[in-house]
Amino acid sequence: MLAAISLGACSSSGSASDSAKDKAPKDKTPVDQANWPAEVPTSGLVKGLELPLESYLPSYADQVVVDTALRTLQTRCMSEYGLTVDLPRPGANPPPYSNAVSIERRYGLSDRAQAQKYGYGLPKELTRSLQPVEEGLSGVEVEVLTGRKKPEVTPPKGAKGAVGHFGGVPKPARAEHNGKKLHEGGCAGWSKRRLKVNEGDAGFVTGLASTSLSEARPLKPVDKALKSWSACMKGKGRQAADPYRAMEQGYADGDGTTKNAIELALDDIDCKEQTRLIEVWFKEESAVQKRLIEENKDQLAAVKKRTGEALAAAKAVK
Repeated sequence: MLAAISLGACSSSGSASDSAKDKAPKDKTPVDQANWPAEVPTSGLVKGLELPLESYLPSYADQVVVDTALRTLQTRCMSEYGLTVDLPRPGANPPPYSNAVSIERRYGLSDRAQAQKYGYGLPKELTRSLQPVEEGLSGVEVEVLTGRKKPEVTPPKGAKGAVGHFGGVPKPARAEHNGKKLHEGGCAGWSKRRLKVNEGDAGFVTGLASTSLSEARPLKPVDKALKSWSACMKGKGRQAADPYRAMEQGYADGDGTTKNAIELALDDIDCKEQTRLIEVWFKEESAVQKRLIEENKDQLAAVKKRTGEALAAAKAVK
């Protein structure tokens, strides 16, 4: 959920030139943090809840620090190729959740006040972060930035299946631009190496979190609570085996914000509260995660160390 904009710095000597530094982003207007996701939920049925594995993922605020440094380095790198770009400002378009665990919707909807307004949907201001950065760049800018050609938005004539942002095999970028060889992975890949950002770390942690969710689902307390929730929904004239099926129904006739979807969402949350489903599920999954943390303590300690080092390196970028 929290994929950082990949940015880079470059010069022929391996560090940005003075002229490139002059072209670093200079917009110092404070980013409005009003829509930033809370590190720990402050409302709804998951208020105050934080799963054990979340401590191994960076908070959104820390991710913004890293992304801001990457954006600065990126702008300098692009200028070395004679390109001036205005990349999205980190923190300006926040995601719906603080990290990839997405506890606010991990067990389906959890906030009644939000469901009353949006049903199963999300406020529009929380969906802008899902827009790909390539949309605002020219073809050559994307190549220098990412080391691959800009994805096609529409399928070529006669093509079958998804392409562009949602599929297809990325084509490699040109070898050089303005007489300068492109970095492996473009400026993006170069910058991540400069800050020693290890993208595999987040994947490792979220992989464990995926395991904990699937392992907790069939446990007797969770299974019992799910059956109670489903029975509660049936009493309201609804048919759903679990909250994920209810969410599918909520999106079946539109964007999840229709009148019918809102009514379904409210029944969903009311039954969760009545059966204590989220409370039970969270407790059981927390126990599973604690076991997984013990089983992977060395790898997770290394993840936490590298994450801290990348954050420190980002703070040093001026």
